[in-house]
Amino acid sequence: MKSMKMLPALALLLAALPLQAEVWAVDPALEAEAVAFLPAGDWQGAERVVASRRQGLVLVDGKGKEVRRQAGRFSGLDSRALGQGLALASYDRERQQVSVLPLMPETGFGPALRLPVADYAVEDVCLYRDAQSNLYAFVVGEEGRGEQWLVGRGEALLAEAKAVRSLSLPPAASRCRAEDAGDRLYVNEEGIGLWAYEAHPESDGLRAPVDLVQPFGGLDKGAAALAVVPGGVLAVDGGVVHAYRAGTDGFSAAPGLRLAGVESGEALAAQWRDGHLSILARDDEDGRFHETTLAWAAPQAAAPAALPVLLPEAQTEPVRSQGDAADDPAIWVHADDPARSRILATDKKRGLEVYDLAGQRLQSLPVGDINNVDLRYGFRFGGEILDIAVAGNRVDNSLNVFGIDRTSGEVRELGKLATPLKDIYGICLYSPRPGEIHALPNDKDGTILQYRLSGKGGKLSATLLRTLRLPSQPEGCVADDRNHRLFVGEEDQAIWSVSAEPKAPGRFERVLGKGRWLHPDIEGMGLYHGADASYLLVSSQGNDSYVVLDAAPPHAPRGAFRIGLNAAAGIDGASETDGLEVSSANLGGAYGRGLVVVQDGRKRLPAGRQNFKLLPWQAVAEALRLP
Repeated sequence: MKSMKMLPALALLLAALPLQAEVWAVDPALEAEAVAFLPAGDWQGAERVVASRRQGLVLVDGKGKEVRRQAGRFSGLDSRALGQGLALASYDRERQQVSVLPLMPETGFGPALRLPVADYAVEDVCLYRDAQSNLYAFVVGEEGRGEQWLVGRGEALLAEAKAVRSLSLPPAASRCRAEDAGDRLYVNEEGIGLWAYEAHPESDGLRAPVDLVQPFGGLDKGAAALAVVPGGVLAVDGGVVHAYRAGTDGFSAAPGLRLAGVESGEALAAQWRDGHLSILARDDEDGRFHETTLAWAAPQAAAPAALPVLLPEAQTEPVRSQGDAADDPAIWVHADDPARSRILATDKKRGLEVYDLAGQRLQSLPVGDINNVDLRYGFRFGGEILDIAVAGNRVDNSLNVFGIDRTSGEVRELGKLATPLKDIYGICLYSPRPGEIHALPNDKDGTILQYRLSGKGGKLSATLLRTLRLPSQPEGCVADDRNHRLFVGEEDQAIWSVSAEPKAPGRFERVLGKGRWLHPDIEGMGLYHGADASYLLVSSQGNDSYVVLDAAPPHAPRGAFRIGLNAAAGIDGASETDGLEVSSANLGGAYGRGLVVVQDGRKRLPAGRQNFKLLPWQAVAEALRLP
């Protein structure tokens, strides 16, 4: 777990006496449960909005006087900018639904977007906006139940909320807040402490401690109320506010500052303006809000340049197996009718799936635990000319060979070929000349074998041509038929290149090592052969990105991108990608300049079995300014 440490600069700021402290005299009849600041603008005299169990959502001025009201019974409150106004998220107790309402300065409250009634008691709700301007609502429920919902896109709410994923939260969680810039979700655990989760829907759901109760941390009772501030988070522990700043190696804490008049803070709101924080904390003992102004230094460091986020055009139906099952795709191009092309993809717990370009499953071949697959064209099998696909089978370390009918695209199993490998992993095919096809399976111990395949007399056979070795585990590989080169990914280290010709020296040359561009594991690989240039596409699994390199030496990196959520199409992004494939063939429509297919390791929107995402190469070329 990441550690928490003291940050002297922050400590000096919060150890100082409050610049201002007073009771905010909101009308007691409102029985305000929570409060949020309104941003600068013409709100007809209103400065804040409160959520009330009896009076609804109420806009009030600086003295607590009502300006506008949305009737109902609400608890919990969070807000985000929405066009010229706000989106307010709260729990509607009458309907027992989380509601997200637009609030505009001139027209007031708009129609609510309501989440379905949950089958658990809702404790809190908070909002989060990602770098693509997608708006999400997090719901915290009893017994550690948590959910993430897509509720808005750009400057508008959706017509219907879409479930993104379920979360496993602490059993005693009751409060949440999200930090947009840091993609963090903060959740308390009563009597234990405060935790930070990754808020982005493509994240893995891991958590890190922000602070724990004594003697393991600096909290006395726990974090009862939360508020996000630039670069960190505030938490109220009894009548003390703690400030935490997020850093690359964990969270830094300042000494707690006691809030005058607050014995047990159960609601908290903060607004940062002109270098100061305005804090509103409700005392659970008397229901009054206490306002304090503090000095606060916002982070000065510039954020690293974000990678472009591209939107998938389509996705396949999920593979049939649960868990980590989908792995590697291959693209078969129909010679006469590209629209009838196929995507062959592995379910490494079951077999081979065959999809059309819309992602619909056409065939499912339960042949065993096949991991990677590749294909080539024009294989003579007895009296037939077939296109073939070959996959490594981890059940018996063999090669499954499939024939692809060149007219219908139908896939059938031709047979299996034994190998001496102990733990077969990846595979790629190489065609040095028309009609000749080599298979290059690899093993986790770094061994790579090169076979010439034959279908003479309608019987499969393989002739071993040579053995290559890498120091550690490879998997992803791709052969460049035009230039007779083989690219292999050593998962934890680098991309390597070697001559694909079996009689050539087996000397590996380093293409690109881990570092700025590649974040291990180094996974799937594909080659794009364009009219003007060829590119190597690689899955950088460690940071959920895809790197484009020149396929020709010196293999200069051309950039990287991510695949994000396409809210309009209802397709989630892609992350933790294993295998990928790319084709430069004109497949029509959005894929006129080619197609990228990637495995998605975390299926969201809603969460479910893994699948594959389809992306037009045109989007990659435009984002990275490729010729």
